[in-house]
Amino acid sequence: MFEVFFSQVKDKVLLSEAEQKLVKTFFSPKKIRKKQYLLQEGNICRHLAFVEKGLLRSYNVDEKGVEHMIHFAWEGWWMADMLSFLSDEPSTYHIDAIEEAELLLISQTDFEKMLLKVPVMERYFRILFQNNIISKERRLISSITNSAEEKFLHLSATNPALIKRIPQQLVASYLGITPETLSRIKKKLAKGSSKT
Repeated sequence: MFEVFFSQVKDKVLLSEAEQKLVKTFFSPKKIRKKQYLLQEGNICRHLAFVEKGLLRSYNVDEKGVEHMIHFAWEGWWMADMLSFLSDEPSTYHIDAIEEAELLLISQTDFEKMLLKVPVMERYFRILFQNNIISKERRLISSITNSAEEKFLHLSATNPALIKRIPQQLVASYLGITPETLSRIKKKLAKGSSKT
């Protein structure tokens, strides 16, 4: 445990060995099975989860029972309902495992303590939060301006390994299209590439 975590942290900030030891004390390891919930709609998100191994998804279910994918998190990524985590409001979505997962969890209280005791981690999270805002802005603009095919091509180019790990219906939901539309796009692109 912590190998992926410290590798990811090292990409953004430098921690001494003493700081690494201290940071470890704020986290709790947790394993969850495929399809097991980490958070359910209506509950308050009490932890940030770092994915050491596996794949998680966050999604909302509308009044017709249709799932709408919000976010995926795989090795090296974080998952939480940040609105609920920071405000103590009930979550409006679910988080569960697409694959069996090994996580590192940190509570709200321990998160604040860690930022005070290891100030460089505050910089790390500021960088993460900035990147998250940029990513959400790009996704919003893409959802408004790009065609279904352009959205799929962008996701395929930026996360090719992820496309292979996630069931097609979840990819379609994340892109805001039907599985049938995604299937047509993939067939069209396959035909186009076979002509060259």
